[in-house]
Formats: sequence, C-alpha cells, structure tokens
Amino acid sequence: MSRKKDLNKEIILYVVFGVLTTLVNFLSYLIFIKLFSADYKVGTTVAWFLSVLFAFGTNKVFVFQSRQSSIVVISREFGSFLFSRVLSYGLDIMTMILLVSLIGINDVGAKLIANILVIIFNYMASKFFVFKSRRG
Repeated sequence: MSRKKDLNKEIILYVVFGVLTTLVNFLSYLIFIKLFSADYKVGTTVAWFLSVLFAFGTNKVFVFQSRQSSIVVISREFGSFLFSRVLSYGLDIMTMILLVSLIGINDVGAKLIANILVIIFNYMASKFFVFKSRRG
C-alpha cells in the first residue's frame, strides 16, 4: 500500500478510536460527576485515567500497528504513551480550569472544547514520539 493510503488509513483509524476514547473520557466524566457528585477536576482526572488505558491498547494495536512484543519495547512504548498523556492531561485540566473557573463556561461545553485540543495533541505525540519505532 502506498504511503498516502497508509497515512489516510492511519488517520481514519485514529479518528475512529479517538472518538471511542473521547466517549470513554466524556462518559466517564459525566458518570463520575453526576453519580458521585464529584468536582469537575476529580471527574476529569478519573476520565483521563480510564481513557488512557483504553487509548494505549487501541493505538498500539489498531492505529499505529506496533507489533513490538518484547517487554522492554512495550514498557518503553507505555512509558512514552503515559508521559505524553500526562502532558495532554495537563492540557485537559488547564483548559477546564480556564474555561470553567476563569471564563465561566458550562463544564460540559468546556469538556467538549478540551477534548478537541487533547485529540489533536495526542495524535501528534503518538505518531511522532510514542509509536515511531514502527516506521521504517
């Protein structure tokens, strides 16, 4: 398959699994704040954790097709993935604080905006930092 087709397939898969990851994140957030009456910062943190676990598996296997199976490589990939997701968590929580606490936007609307920024950041980090060893 050509490089352009590979890239298009990768982007489509990333969007599909990004949407699913976003759903995990967003639904986890809503459930946590609505069922447990948690603060939006706590809900964001729990949602982040659950979506990171989901995203690592789907990105590794389906999107970037990293077939690396040694414990060393998987550990390195997960470490890099976790580091990039900690950075995106910072983007997520800071966006939420900015939009909710400082600007006064509704937390659900702010969460949608934050997720858009996080999706873009996460794709770039995964493609060029986490799963880069797949490319030849």
